[in-house]
Amino acid sequence: QVQLVESGGGSVEAGGSLRLSCVASGYRYSSYCMAWFRQVPGKEREGVAFIPSIGGTIYGDSVKGRFTISRDNTKNTLYLQMNSLKPEDTAMYYCAKGRGVYCVTSYSRSYYDYWGQGTQVTVST
Repeated sequence: QVQLVESGGGSVEAGGSLRLSCVASGYRYSSYCMAWFRQVPGKEREGVAFIPSIGGTIYGDSVKGRFTISRDNTKNTLYLQMNSLKPEDTAMYYCAKGRGVYCVTSYSRSYYDYWGQGTQVTVST
């Protein structure tokens, strides 16, 4: 049974940092694209960062230069290091598993077949 469990969210002041983690189980983690998405109430889920199983990273325009996605295939864990946080980064953050090696760099429930329960990030001024 595939499971994705996020942690690391919290409240931080603007300019601060947080590191999110997502522990995966129930499948061959190293073989699949992984991604981070975020969502605020009333808006569609937004792609934040993507990491294909073959390496390389892709970022949403709003987080480029501030966020870093990485994966540790020995620990089946996905990370999102978030620096220089802004109030507009406030959202529920979700990790997601893609259906293949490469990532679709947009919100797609058909491509991302498993999701974590989410972890809340709140950035105050």
